[in-house]
Amino acid sequence: MSTALAIRLHLSRSPTGESNEAVIVGDILSADLRGESRRNILIPCGIDPRPTAYAVTPGRYLVSATLPSGLVLTEDAVAVEGEETPVDFAMTDSPYETHSWQYLMGNIESGRVYHSPAEVPLATSVASRSMVAPASTPRGAAPQTDVDLTGLASWIGDASPESCTFASILALGDNPPDEPVARHIARGEPLVLPEPDVRGEAVSPLYRFGPIGPVGVVGDPPGHRQFLVVEAEGSVRLVTLPLPWGSSEVEVLVNLRQSPTGSAVAIAVRDPAIGAGLAYMSQGALDMAAQLFTDVEAMLYSKFQNPLAAAAGAYVLIGTDHTRGETYWDPWLERLADSFPWISDGAILRAIRALRRASPDLRRARDGLIEACDRGIPFYTLGLVWLVDGLSAFPDDPECVRRLDEVRRLSWLTDMRQPFLILDLRQGSA
Repeated sequence: MSTALAIRLHLSRSPTGESNEAVIVGDILSADLRGESRRNILIPCGIDPRPTAYAVTPGRYLVSATLPSGLVLTEDAVAVEGEETPVDFAMTDSPYETHSWQYLMGNIESGRVYHSPAEVPLATSVASRSMVAPASTPRGAAPQTDVDLTGLASWIGDASPESCTFASILALGDNPPDEPVARHIARGEPLVLPEPDVRGEAVSPLYRFGPIGPVGVVGDPPGHRQFLVVEAEGSVRLVTLPLPWGSSEVEVLVNLRQSPTGSAVAIAVRDPAIGAGLAYMSQGALDMAAQLFTDVEAMLYSKFQNPLAAAAGAYVLIGTDHTRGETYWDPWLERLADSFPWISDGAILRAIRALRRASPDLRRARDGLIEACDRGIPFYTLGLVWLVDGLSAFPDDPECVRRLDEVRRLSWLTDMRQPFLILDLRQGSA
């Protein structure tokens, strides 16, 4: 047998039966300077995942695992000649077993912090502030526990294109309507979701969505754009649902308890291959996301099955591949943008690519950015960031300046830590 380190990360066992399989990125560093370090290894995660063995020379090593939240776990290991040495990481301190995926993604704190009776942790950002607690909660206050989940979340299965424009969304924030926000966005009647079975003692409920809508709930067939509206104590979050995403479910966590690490509302795609990669994207760690999006070409080729995954792969390609000439994947960007007009991200990607060429096509980039804005708000938070960057390149163009103003104003309502657009339509009013 060769000398190797067998590495894996354990998650809490879910009572509902999910495997919680995922893959994250890590490093193997020689601690005695005699061995060979290995960067960007892939670490399998799950309830009892099969470890991945990495061949090394005998010696001492420091093995690290970088979580999507940015937290880095480390373990010391001694590789013995001719043996496979196990290196096990543990993320089993989820506040609830049902929330272990959200815990891995960094959207909720550890059970030790979450269940501490001593104090409510202070929020580290506006986005992590509780939707139902005051803006500032004194240390020593008891966590919010008596929360009514009835009517908390409304699913919009088919949003009207007119309601997805920048101007329409901004108007909902500037001039709150008297009736529920969901009715202003849905083409038909929004569906008020029942209390989820997996509720996290009523303060951190989970809502799950499959290709045709909420899991376990029968509704009308969905359209191109689906949203979730979360309303509590005057706070309103508009959540972009990246659906359908192949056979993978999308999970939305509503954390009504103030969190020092996560967001009041968080979204994750339970894709075992690239779910963590989407979370890396939201942290700006595109190089790490690229390690998981190893077959980006296949993601682009399969865009007719999952155009949203193809868009994610394209964001990573453009963000990490600095080739300024023609590439093999440029034609696929064209088809992604042209085939799915309801995904403004495709137009954003094509325009930014034109802007970043060795000889930028400024006219094409300018027209593409305007087209992207006119298609409506993007799915990806990174798309909003790139729109700001792109439109800023045309400070003397009135059409670009007007759209840049709208994009910037929308960015002020956006939780930048989430991979998909989550908008706080009452920001500053709490």
